[in-house]
Amino acid sequence: MPTNLPAEYYQVEEQYKAAETMPDKIRLLEELISTIPKHKGTDKLRADLRRRLSKMKDSASQRKGGSRQSSPFQIEKEGAGQVVIVGPANVGKSSLVKALTNADPPIAAYPFSTPIPVPGMMPFENIQIQLIDTPPLSKEYEEPQLMHLIRLADLVLLVLDIQGSVMQQFEDSLALMRDYRIIPLHLRDEADAANPRLTFKRLHVIVNKVDDAALDEDFQVLCELIGDDRCPFVPISANAERYFDRFKQLVYDKLDIVRIYSKPPGKEPNMNAPFVMRRGGTVEDFAEKVHKDFVESLKSARVWGHGVFEGQHVGRDHVLHDGDVVELKT
Repeated sequence: MPTNLPAEYYQVEEQYKAAETMPDKIRLLEELISTIPKHKGTDKLRADLRRRLSKMKDSASQRKGGSRQSSPFQIEKEGAGQVVIVGPANVGKSSLVKALTNADPPIAAYPFSTPIPVPGMMPFENIQIQLIDTPPLSKEYEEPQLMHLIRLADLVLLVLDIQGSVMQQFEDSLALMRDYRIIPLHLRDEADAANPRLTFKRLHVIVNKVDDAALDEDFQVLCELIGDDRCPFVPISANAERYFDRFKQLVYDKLDIVRIYSKPPGKEPNMNAPFVMRRGGTVEDFAEKVHKDFVESLKSARVWGHGVFEGQHVGRDHVLHDGDVVELKT
């Protein structure tokens, strides 16, 4: 039976999806339920929304009770960058995070086995990068807090299953994020870039379960069908542990970061503990990372690395590159 929802429902639904605080979500969800006409066609929808409202109120009650328990979707950034792994159910997100990090997310053949995000740290050379396994992107499991986590991440990786309905997975996932005004950065020119309500995120597609050479051919066909030079697809296999190095390099490159090494005067630099900075950062930015007081007291700097001779004296505005060694004098 059709639900025949009024226009007011969709207006409130838009406000609910955009809400970011728990009180606002509760208030708007109550308002949303009140807009739904009562007949058999809306019974399931009203029941689903009432269950969601009950969970939200329970969560809010726990916070007020003094436990100050934060939402599991509020994950503090650690390491060189925060990378959120998203995608439909059963594409292998949890298997990837378990294989690549120290995390142990639940893995099962049935859908929705990951109800909350699970973070883990992935080693890449001499740094650690945070990967976060997430609940599935699905119309059956719309979670506004997941969308908020995506908005805050440094990089979003959309995982698809080469052995499933990959085209449908791709289109449905992008459509669901678009419903929450999250647009892949490479599609910025096709959207209203001036709209302040849109969030543009660096997003790349990871095609999982490419377990053998035969599936390599399927992957190539997929790239020809829906691939985009602005957002190249990357194959991987959590089960067969294929293409892990390629995956890690992609993540590092797309985070747009550089590693800079500090050299105390008269000593050798510690090449095992780099400072991580955004690409394009300067000597002054580096000094602030080493110690906030160094920016004011910095007298001079020497750099070993790209575009300079060994130990060249440089100014505060000198742009640093990945692998540079810097000696600060204060």
